[in-house]
Amino acid sequence: MTDAGSPKSEYIWRVKPSNTPDMRATSPKQRRPFACTLLILLQLLLGIGALFGGGALIIDPGGELIQMPISLLKHTPFDSFLVPGIILFLALGILPLLIAFGLVTKKEWKAADRLNLFRNRHWSWSFSLYTGFVLIGWITIQMYLINGVALLHVIYIFWGLVIQLVTLLPGVQRWYGVETRKHAM
Repeated sequence: MTDAGSPKSEYIWRVKPSNTPDMRATSPKQRRPFACTLLILLQLLLGIGALFGGGALIIDPGGELIQMPISLLKHTPFDSFLVPGIILFLALGILPLLIAFGLVTKKEWKAADRLNLFRNRHWSWSFSLYTGFVLIGWITIQMYLINGVALLHVIYIFWGLVIQLVTLLPGVQRWYGVETRKHAM
């Protein structure tokens, strides 16, 4: 045991004075919070899965490639899975991958910034929130049109809710916060 005056105990019990700035908040090499990494992973997995699912429906609009019976479409405006496949590929495949890229790099994208309703957040943060709504909406419309619910629907609605929840965590909001700036309208 060391006594209270030893250098080792000083190091263990040293407290940063309250008037010094928190260097972690200003450091350019600040470590990404776990919740941000989780959000990136959720977007990547969603995007990759939708690329494969949407791509399979585009390649085989009859649905046989992924064992999806065409009879699912009997109460829908679609004769094949081509249009749903294109929507899936773009809205829940390509878009989440672009969002994941933005979440990782924090690169600016003027076209996305124009659609960013949250001017004090990076576009990728806002689009992550949008993706949660799109996923929940996509699955809800799908359940309505096919007049049924499967376990996979519940899983994807939960996934959309988790994306929204993680996006709205205070630490994630801070990480993707940006200086308020004027945008061209």
